[in-house]
Amino acid sequence: MKILAQPRTAAFFDLDKTVIAKSSTLTFSRSFYQGGLINRRAVLRSAYAQFVYLLGGADHDQTERMREYVSSLCRGWNVNQVKEIVAETLHEVIDPIIYDEAASLIEQHHAEGRDVVIVSTSGAEVVEPIGELLGADRVVATRMVVADGCYTGEVEYYAYGPAKAEAIAELAVSEGYDLARCYAYSDSITDVPMLEAVGHPHVVNPDRAFRKEATAREWPVLTFERPVRLRQRLPTLAMPPRPALAAGAAVAAAACAAGLVWYASRRRSARATAARFTTV
Repeated sequence: MKILAQPRTAAFFDLDKTVIAKSSTLTFSRSFYQGGLINRRAVLRSAYAQFVYLLGGADHDQTERMREYVSSLCRGWNVNQVKEIVAETLHEVIDPIIYDEAASLIEQHHAEGRDVVIVSTSGAEVVEPIGELLGADRVVATRMVVADGCYTGEVEYYAYGPAKAEAIAELAVSEGYDLARCYAYSDSITDVPMLEAVGHPHVVNPDRAFRKEATAREWPVLTFERPVRLRQRLPTLAMPPRPALAAGAAVAAAACAAGLVWYASRRRSARATAARFTTV
């Protein structure tokens, strides 16, 4: 009797405030400053924006306006320089803020035979190395147009909202995933389309509005609160990471960090508060 192979499955993870405790791009702001991509004022404002983001994140309108500003700001930046900065500082800035609970889930899904896919609005220059660090099998991230080794300032693909769900659907076709048996995790209400796309959606560290939405949909709500270095976890997590395969070309992740200069500039009255968080 011929035994039919089971369809493949995957677990899809948002990145910021789901797998790691902060904004991935903002966390690199000091490294970008040291590399000459942003100035001292931008570091100050990025630190303040990180604080605001941790308190409640950015809504849809803020995110869209920030994206437009970032697209203009990054024009002319050297792609290889961004990649080098991220590679040199990855373990220093990202390893300490990975949620222990998320790392355990990633380990569990791999042990049960599922692929792990990071699906993030952040730029691929940041998301791809983090995905590799985590042992992810694939990465979906925002990307921008590159010409002559530099960003043109135009967005080629924006991994946000419904676009995440579309990317998951495309992966399901190309990789043979049975989405009804797949899992997804996110902290953001803008990721509802991604969560709707799978049979096992999970909400992580939601704000009040998203918690209400999760309750109405009877989606499980998880609390992640223990950032820990991967090297401090069980020895099984010390194995070489799986290769992270990008779902598209690279994006100016550094621009995303500096782009929050725009957000903070709208809050000039809070400069004193911003100064308190220059070391965040």
